[in-house]
Amino acid sequence: MKKVFLALLVATSFTVFGQHTEEETTGKFEEVFGYLDSYYVDEFDGAKISDAAIVAMLKELDPHTYLIPKEEVQRSNERINGSFVGVGIRFQIMNDTLTVVNTIEGGPCEKVGVQAGDKIVVIDGENVAGIGLQNSGVRKRLLGDKGSLVVLGIKRRKEKEILSFDVRRDKIPLFSVAASYMATKKTGYIKVTSFARTTPEELSKAIDELKAQGMKNLILDLQGNGGGLLHVAKQMADEFLDESKLIVYSEGRSQPRRDLIADDKDSYGRYYHNSKKGEFEKGKLVVLVDENSASASEIVSGALQDWDRALIVGRRTFGKGLVQRPYNLSDGSIIRITIARYYTPCGRFIQKPYTEGYDAYRDDYLNRYLHGEFMHQDSIKLPDSLQFKTLKLGRTVYGGGGIMPDVFVPLDTTELSDMYRKISRKGIFNTFTFHYVDENREALNKAYPDFETFESEFDVEEEILDDFMAAIKDEDIEFVEEDYQTSKKLIHTILKARIASNLWDFSKFYKIYNEKENEIFIKGLEIIEGKTINDLGLDY
Repeated sequence: MKKVFLALLVATSFTVFGQHTEEETTGKFEEVFGYLDSYYVDEFDGAKISDAAIVAMLKELDPHTYLIPKEEVQRSNERINGSFVGVGIRFQIMNDTLTVVNTIEGGPCEKVGVQAGDKIVVIDGENVAGIGLQNSGVRKRLLGDKGSLVVLGIKRRKEKEILSFDVRRDKIPLFSVAASYMATKKTGYIKVTSFARTTPEELSKAIDELKAQGMKNLILDLQGNGGGLLHVAKQMADEFLDESKLIVYSEGRSQPRRDLIADDKDSYGRYYHNSKKGEFEKGKLVVLVDENSASASEIVSGALQDWDRALIVGRRTFGKGLVQRPYNLSDGSIIRITIARYYTPCGRFIQKPYTEGYDAYRDDYLNRYLHGEFMHQDSIKLPDSLQFKTLKLGRTVYGGGGIMPDVFVPLDTTELSDMYRKISRKGIFNTFTFHYVDENREALNKAYPDFETFESEFDVEEEILDDFMAAIKDEDIEFVEEDYQTSKKLIHTILKARIASNLWDFSKFYKIYNEKENEIFIKGLEIIEGKTINDLGLDY
């Protein structure tokens, strides 16, 4: 145990040397652990306290240098790689039963006939219903090696016997383009939720499909997108910028300036992908961002803003502009170390300040909300020293943390009530609409054979609403008429959008929700369809 602890410390000790030698730094750790090992009153887990020591040490540096424990490495890699090996279902645990929300198109479960609404009660001969199954337990049982067999026992509505399905695990994609559709006859919409290895291919495909439907303008939605891989951000920006335009540069104590340029190489001459013209280098472009858009989202939006290629609509982004590199540790865990800082093409530093410590940085989102920044643009006071000029038109843009939008859209809280917040926190929208669709799927499919019919004709009728109100009472939430009137439009929209996502796929949720409730989308669409955007002289 002692050797494991010391190996981890030596592997990471270079991050804290400063003016001290390696021997002084690691020797001090070794002394402390030696005394604990010899004299501490109880037995203790050396690996556990070594992780705690490393986490505490890294907190003294910056908020984005951190340890990924070995048990979380696989999940982290899945998000980055954009795929995992499994059976291909989206699921929920409802009433202590593993329930299929829908199957992933082309995945193993869809191929053998598993259906939405099926209840998986047996996995490889083991009863999994009514045992307190958790998400981690589902992953443990359903993930595995490619080609390996898992036998599912399924209880299906109207079937008396348990149905048995032999499923061969396979590679399952994690899609980062969550939705793409034509918002109007000439304006397309694409929602990107992360920057994974598969994102460039997904984005290119979505743009091609929308162009085939007559797209002339594009709304790129990066709201809530926390980022991902740098080279993917570079490839995304490539789709909208022509050759030789700087996308971002980075610089650090031990890393010289490194430029990423919109051709095919970085400043070291290394190629990222085959040469090709961007899919949407001409045409009106609006990028939607909010306070949860971070990292790669900020690189893309900052580059498009600096080159006057797109109009940025929404609220100031998160402000994550530090470059991390992963290093493998001997026990299978990974340490991600900040090695440089990101700057937009005109020289803006993306990272928000973190000099007041980890806790203050963590609470920044709440402080921004309490300060009124989400509701009032003029609450953000930035000195003239943080002003920069865009590279084509010379428009004023700001650094100092995050990307400031060209058009500010305040956070709308007028429809939020205490009752709505309680309903949302308990996940009742999700569970209610799933059960509603599960019980009425045949009738709904007959009444609404396609999404277009559903979108134009479906209403949340009184019968549905009565059932929904009964569901919230079952969760010990008091019905308050005043709160209902405050949140009525929002409640009806989310119910309709959730029902649509259960009948088809989650992209339909965005189609309904955006047009009714997403104020940033509504403003972006108004701008891109109007004449104002042409008056700015952006690069169209």
